[in-house]
Amino acid sequence: MSIAMQNRYKKLRAKMAELGLDAIYVNSPENHLYMCGFDNPDGCLFITKETTYVFADFRYIEAAKAEADPEFCTVCLPGQPKISEVVGEMGIRVIGYEDESLTCSEFERFRDALKEHSAEYVPMGGTFTGIRAFKSEEEVEYITAAQRIAEAAFEHILKTITYDMTEIEVAAELEYFMKKHGSDKPSFDTVCVSGTASARPHGVPRPVKLEKGFLTMDYGAMVKGYHSDMTRTVVIGKADAEEKRLYNTVLEAQLAALDAITEGVRNADMDKVARDIIDNAGYAGCFGHGLGHGVGLMIHESPNLSFRSGDAVLAAGQLITVEPGIYLEGKYGCRIEDMVFITPGGKRNLTECPKELIEL
Repeated sequence: MSIAMQNRYKKLRAKMAELGLDAIYVNSPENHLYMCGFDNPDGCLFITKETTYVFADFRYIEAAKAEADPEFCTVCLPGQPKISEVVGEMGIRVIGYEDESLTCSEFERFRDALKEHSAEYVPMGGTFTGIRAFKSEEEVEYITAAQRIAEAAFEHILKTITYDMTEIEVAAELEYFMKKHGSDKPSFDTVCVSGTASARPHGVPRPVKLEKGFLTMDYGAMVKGYHSDMTRTVVIGKADAEEKRLYNTVLEAQLAALDAITEGVRNADMDKVARDIIDNAGYAGCFGHGLGHGVGLMIHESPNLSFRSGDAVLAAGQLITVEPGIYLEGKYGCRIEDMVFITPGGKRNLTECPKELIEL
């Protein structure tokens, strides 16, 4: 078992003791992978004080036996044993569950299956989210590898784009290239929007030829379940004076935030660094989302860089995006995004991709 996995269990079992839990029922795919090393979208884990029981059906049982970490995990053949038997044999009375991912109907079925044991059920809130917010070097390596694939795709698409391509075709070419070069799958639904549609921060690629003006591409690759996330905005044709001014304002805001980010600073203050530059340039109200978010086994996870972040501060081990944007409704928009890993006393930008204004 890696040191990273050992640290996860150390933190989780300390939290179990703090909450008075005898066991935890894990149903989310991300935490399933995080706690056993095996990616099973339909399975579950039952984590006790001594071991982790991995439950998989016939479709995944062979993979579970091969991939689940044997030091902490016991792979259970279908029905052997059932969670109810583990609860009874070990005298488990207090069970934590993932209230942020377990639906009401799933919770009722789980509780009904254990009704003979009169267990107490405790919602765990953001317990896993809090632990996952701090990345090991191994996790950073996976995210960096995914980012390099995404960057290669950007270099490829700059050589591939033609005026006759549609937004959907550009998005598909990015995803095909990433898959061909080692990505598990797209990190999320690729954003590829041009012209007037670039004013939509999460616009959906359309079956229309690329419009003149801004083309915003927000996409990522995935390696070992870990996401990358980057945004680059280029210009189809030649940028006019106002497009150049808007682009350079976004770039100035991003570079200022990247320069200011370090361990111990308030998340909200980092958002303000970028937002003040955008507002003072005459674009107040046109940067409607937060400056950034955490990235890992999910594309959006803790922490958040936002004006709503309160007194939260950046800590070493956290990994965030830095992605200011300006969006003029019905006209166009621009966003530039990097990923940054917070280190003791500083940071490391994981993104190595040009961001000067590119005209195609």
